[in-house]
Amino acid sequence: MTSSDETHADDLGDWATTRFAVGQPVPRTEDPVLVRGTGRYTDDVALPGQAYAAMVRSPHAHGLLRGIDAEVARKMPGVLAVYTAADLAGYGTLRCAPPLANHDGSAMTKPPRPALAAERVRFVGDPVAVVVAETAFQARDAAESVTLDIEPLPAVTTTTQALAPDAPRLYDEAPGNVALDWRSGDVAKVAEAFAGATHVVRLDLTISRVVVVAMEPRAAVAAYDGDSGRYTLHLACQGAFGMRGQIAELMKVPADKVRILTGHVGGSFGMKSAAFPEYVCVLHAARALGRSVKWTEDRSASFLSDTHGRDQERTAELALDADGRFLALRLTGHADMGAYLGLISPLPPTVNALKNVASVYRTPLIEVRTLCCFTNTTPVAAYRGAGRPEGNYIMERLIDVAARDTGIDRLTLRRRNHIRPKDLPFAAASAMTYDSGDFPAVFKRALDAADWAGFAARRRASRKVGKLRGIGIGSYLEVTAPPSPEMGGLRFEPDGTVTFTTGTLDYGQGHATSFAQVIAQKLGIPFERIRLKQGDSDLLIAGGGTGGSRSSAASGTAAVDACLQVIEQGRAIAAAVLEAGVADIEFLDGRFTVAGTDVGIALLDIAERLHGGLALPEGVPQNLDVALVNKGVPSTFPNGCHVAEVEIDPDTGTAAVVRYVSVNDFGTLLNPMLVDGQIHGGVVQGIGQALWERVVYDAEGQLLTGSLTDYALPRAADVPSFDTAYHPVPTATNPLGVKGCGEAGCAGALVSVINAAVDALSDYGVRHVDMPLTSEKIWRILQGEPAVG
Repeated sequence: MTSSDETHADDLGDWATTRFAVGQPVPRTEDPVLVRGTGRYTDDVALPGQAYAAMVRSPHAHGLLRGIDAEVARKMPGVLAVYTAADLAGYGTLRCAPPLANHDGSAMTKPPRPALAAERVRFVGDPVAVVVAETAFQARDAAESVTLDIEPLPAVTTTTQALAPDAPRLYDEAPGNVALDWRSGDVAKVAEAFAGATHVVRLDLTISRVVVVAMEPRAAVAAYDGDSGRYTLHLACQGAFGMRGQIAELMKVPADKVRILTGHVGGSFGMKSAAFPEYVCVLHAARALGRSVKWTEDRSASFLSDTHGRDQERTAELALDADGRFLALRLTGHADMGAYLGLISPLPPTVNALKNVASVYRTPLIEVRTLCCFTNTTPVAAYRGAGRPEGNYIMERLIDVAARDTGIDRLTLRRRNHIRPKDLPFAAASAMTYDSGDFPAVFKRALDAADWAGFAARRRASRKVGKLRGIGIGSYLEVTAPPSPEMGGLRFEPDGTVTFTTGTLDYGQGHATSFAQVIAQKLGIPFERIRLKQGDSDLLIAGGGTGGSRSSAASGTAAVDACLQVIEQGRAIAAAVLEAGVADIEFLDGRFTVAGTDVGIALLDIAERLHGGLALPEGVPQNLDVALVNKGVPSTFPNGCHVAEVEIDPDTGTAAVVRYVSVNDFGTLLNPMLVDGQIHGGVVQGIGQALWERVVYDAEGQLLTGSLTDYALPRAADVPSFDTAYHPVPTATNPLGVKGCGEAGCAGALVSVINAAVDALSDYGVRHVDMPLTSEKIWRILQGEPAVG
C-alpha cells in the first residue's frame, strides 16, 4: 500500500514531524472500545421499565387495506397496546426535502407518507400497525397474530412497468406514476451539437438496485417526560441535530421538546440519515403508555424496511468531433423512487447526476432528463455516493464505448478531453466551478502504478491457464455536499481534557482521531487529551450531519475556527495574567509568551488556573470555552483514477478482480490511514455492486433477494489487496485544504471493474454488459445466449 509523502495544511510548523500532526497515520482512538466489544449501540440501550415494540407489515405489494383485526393480539400475554394509523392521525408525515420542480415549472408530486399505512398499502413491508408488549418475544408473537384484510391490486416493480400506459397507479395525484419530470441543460444547443457531430455514441445502461445491509440493523428507544412534554429518542443516525428537526416536525412539537441521543453506529451509508415510520410509532407508544419503548429490527425485516439504493435505467449519448473531442452529453432515463419518497430520494438521479457526470473532462454541453417514478417496492434513497458513482459510471462507460466505436485508443481519448491545470478554475457544464486538481497527472500516476504497459504480458499469462483477462479505467470527480452550517465547540474540562463538539457524526469514519489531530496541531495541546462529542442534540447549536463527504471540510473548518477563537480569548487572559498588553502576546505550540521574552504561560495552565478560581479583570474573557457556528464551506471536488484487472473463467463465467490500483486527490490528508480505510470500504462496495449485488422482485412485488442467503455480498476473500496512492492538490476553499473521501471508492470501483470485465470479453464482440456481472450472465454471453438479469 502506498500513501502520499506530501500533505498540505497551513502553518504546520514543527508539528509536521510529530506523531499526531495533520498528515500522520495515527491509529484510530475509537477502536479499543469497539474491538473489546464494549461499544454502545442503540440495541444496547436499556431504560428502566422499558417495553418492546414489533411492527406489523403488509405481505402484499399493493392493495386496499380494508381492515385490521388485532383483538387476538390485544388479549395475548404481556401485550400493552396495538396501534394503527387511526391512533397516529395527529402526527406529521415523513418529508421529502428537495424543492425540485418539473421541467414545466410545476412542483414535483410529493404524496404524504404517514407512519402507518391507512386505506392502501404500497410495498411488501409497508408498516400498518405496531404492537407493544412487556418483552420482545411477546411483541413479535402478538404481531404475527394480527390479521390484515387486504384486497390485492396489481403491482409494478420496475420503472418501465410503472410508465406503461395501462399501469396501475400508486397515487391519484401522480399520473403515470411520475413524481418528477426533471430536466437540465440547453436542449436546443445540445441537439445542435449532436447534429453536427462526427461520432455519436449511444449506450443503454442499468444501474442495479442494492440493499444497504448496514452491519447494525436499525433500532430506536423512545421515552417521554410528561412533566416537561419532552421526547427523548435513542437511535442510530448521521447527525443528531438534523434528526432532532425531523422528529420534531413529525411529532408536531417545537425542536426543544425533542432530544436525540446517538451512541456508536454500525454503518449507515446514507440510509440512517432520515427518519423512519418506526420512530413515530415508538415515540407515540412511549407517550401513550408512560414508559420507555424499544424497537429493534431483525435482518430479514431490514431488507424490506430499510431504504434501498441506486436503481436507474439510463440512455446515455456522447457527441464527438472528428478528433474525438467531446461536444455534448445527453442523459435520459428513469429512476425508481419505490413506493414513497425518501428524505432526499429525487436528488441522486437529478441534481447529483448532472453535477457528477461531467467528471474530469471538458464537455461543453450537458443535458439531463430524469423521470422519478413510483413503484410497488421498498423506497429508494441515499446510498454511498448518492448519484456520484452513477454519474461517473455513465461517463466512463461512454468513453470506453466511444473508443471502441471510433477506433481511438481509450487512453488517448481520455487524455484529449481532460481538464488541464491551466484550465482551472474551470466552469463545467454542470454549473460547478472546479477550483483545484491535476487530472492528467493523477491519470498518469495511476497508469504507471498499475503497470498498464505490462498488461499484455499478464493477459497472455492468463490465457495460458485458460482465463480471460481485462483491464479497466475508472476516472472520477465527485461534487461533495453543498454548504451548510456546522458547529465548532471547545470546552476545557476540570480534569484537563478538552472536548470538541460538532454536528457531524461518526459511523466508522474515525472523526475522534482526525479532528483531534487538527485541534492538537492548532492549539499545541496533547492529542490524547482531546475528546469528541457529537451524538447529543442538546449539546449542539447547529449541525449538518455526516453525508456527502462533507465531514472533514465542515467540522474540520469549524474546529479551526474554534481554535482561533480560543487563541484570541487565551491571548487576552494571558495578557492579564502576565501583566502585558494583548498586542504583545504571542502564541506558539500551546504557549502564550510576551514578545521578545521567555515569560509565558501554557494554554492548559490557563485552563487549570481558571478552574481553580483565577480572578480576571472586567472585560477579559472569563473562560476559554467556545461554541460557534461556521456558516458552511463550499463543495469540494475529490477526484482520482482507479485501474482494475478482472479475470474470467470461461468454463463457469466467474469473474474475479485480481489487481486493483487507485490514485486519488483528496487535498490535504488529515490521516492517511483513515483515508486508506475509506477507500478500501468504498472499493469493496463498488466491486460488490459490479459483480454480485442486485435486488430482485417477482411479478407480484415479493422480494426474492430478502436475506443474506439470496443477496450476495462481497467477502474479504473475494477482493485483492489494494494499491492505494495519493496525489494531493489542496483546495483553497477551506482552511485545511481538504476534499471529501468517504464515497470516492465506490465511484472508482464500480466502473473500473465493469470496464475491465467488458475488456476481457471484447474478443466475443461484447460492447456492454449491465451490472451485476454474475457468473450465470457471463457464462450465457460466452455461450452466445442473451444475458439475463
